[in-house]
Amino acid sequence: MSNEDNVRQDEKKKKEKLRLSFPETRFMKFMGGKDLLFGLFMLILLGIAIFIFDQVSYIFKPFIIVFNTIAAPIIVSIILYYLLNPLVNLMERYNISRLWGVIILFLVIIGVIALAINLLIPVIGTQFKTFGNNFPYYVDKVNQFIDNVTKNSLISNFYGQIQTQLDDLAKKLPSMVSDYFNGFGSKIRNFAEAIVNVGVVIATTPFVLFFMLKDGHRFKDFSTKLMPPKFRKDFHDLLDKMSVQVGSYIQGQIIVSFCIGVLLFIGYSIIGLDYSLILACIAAVTSVVPYIGPTIAISPAIIIALITSPIMLLKLIVVWTAVQFIEGHFISPNIMGKTLKIHPLTIIFILLSAGNLLGVVGVILGIPAYAILKVLVSHLYAMFKRRYNKYYGEDAGEYEFASEEDAR
Repeated sequence: MSNEDNVRQDEKKKKEKLRLSFPETRFMKFMGGKDLLFGLFMLILLGIAIFIFDQVSYIFKPFIIVFNTIAAPIIVSIILYYLLNPLVNLMERYNISRLWGVIILFLVIIGVIALAINLLIPVIGTQFKTFGNNFPYYVDKVNQFIDNVTKNSLISNFYGQIQTQLDDLAKKLPSMVSDYFNGFGSKIRNFAEAIVNVGVVIATTPFVLFFMLKDGHRFKDFSTKLMPPKFRKDFHDLLDKMSVQVGSYIQGQIIVSFCIGVLLFIGYSIIGLDYSLILACIAAVTSVVPYIGPTIAISPAIIIALITSPIMLLKLIVVWTAVQFIEGHFISPNIMGKTLKIHPLTIIFILLSAGNLLGVVGVILGIPAYAILKVLVSHLYAMFKRRYNKYYGEDAGEYEFASEEDAR
């Protein structure tokens, strides 16, 4: 027997003695065995690294500035990518190269925008001009309404308190205006920076979107090849599921919002509500955010209808109820489907939490981010169930899987 064989035998004996001295229970194997200790050690190192980086966070300030600069056009481009990519794929099926498909799509978008400007802008401008001319009349109507309400003895006391608070506010108003204009220079600078940032987003988004539509389909294969071979299938499946979830939500929500805008414009025009096009456009934009958006959308319509007449307010309620019924029972179920499978209460909590964290951006991106997180957590839970079935399934019963793919 050679020296190498003797060394191997000695190593095997040492490992056997160590295994007998510290036997691994089934629970330890289920949790990962020695890999668990390695994982905990890596978490400790990660925590130390985060602490060190937090102490020298100023080093990363340039990276944060770069990220904030490119984040907005990338986010807008991703939303438009999921909205327009199916059209490019459709043209590709008809033997139109992807490059020419993207070029044709951009030309069509430019044509639609030009047509909308020529047709809609004059109408919207006329309605805004009419609103400006009628604004004093609307103010008089509101004052009359307040006077009629305050004649009620039950409300007169509250009106007196409100009037007192308004008088106090009027006395403080000069000092408040002075305090506001003390930082007027910085406010102008911030406003100018915001305008510049919006301009940069508008200018760069078409270029980012063009290359996303042209080469975005290659990202999945490229990123999958970067992963170790053992994890490539799981990573590829995760990307597919995330893409389907986010794409379905964005496409469905935009189409639903457009349908709501069209239906409301038709309904407002039938009942003769003033500024029907503007109010319908507001409703279409705000309806991108579920549940909260429709509440915001109807508020200006209620004000206009209330100022016009009580009968107009009643007609508005009928139109809004009909549109919400059609949207809830016909449009959303057929367009959105059951892809996300998120409970309405969960959506409300997501919108409230994301809004407090990131403001308007959080409200818009909260549900897509939740959809991505839900896919990731569901995949990890499926891995946990498979591992549990491996170590405990025969004794305590196995987890059931919704599909054969999850069971593998």
